[in-house]
Amino acid sequence: MHAKDILIDGFGRIREEVHAAVEGLGPDELNARPGSDANSVAWLVWHLTRVQDDHVADAFGLDQVWLSQDWAKRLALGLPRHDTGYGHTSAKVAKVRVDSPELLTGYYDAVHEQTLGALRSLAAKDLERVVDEGWDPPVTLGVRLVSVLSDDLQHVGQAAYVRGLVQSTDA
Repeated sequence: MHAKDILIDGFGRIREEVHAAVEGLGPDELNARPGSDANSVAWLVWHLTRVQDDHVADAFGLDQVWLSQDWAKRLALGLPRHDTGYGHTSAKVAKVRVDSPELLTGYYDAVHEQTLGALRSLAAKDLERVVDEGWDPPVTLGVRLVSVLSDDLQHVGQAAYVRGLVQSTDA
């Protein structure tokens, strides 16, 4: 198995978990925050998708799906166009309200397809290419992709947990 196949498999698992975390939820459940400073399922899935979109697009020289396919307009969150959710205050988390799981999975699926296309084009040597010199040591494409994978897995796990909390209080 090649490294790119492992990455493709990993990002495929995120897609499965994103769908499992949001499907069947109504607006109240998607946007519920189990505490005043907690994140909602909608915010967690939007954020992990924005980070993947931003980082993969940057690493491969692509346009962000958020901007090029009008997802910013479709979701209409009232945030700056390049906002990824990084460092959001509780007030900004509250602005991320989504009315349907299909909007979240639609945006995620579009980002996922762009990610898969980029990954399929990889050769092993590409993973050694430096994509960010702002760190010591500089970040390679391989490290950046594993970082996105790790971040996404953490956030989708959090979304699943919040889903469980929200659904247990609805019962």
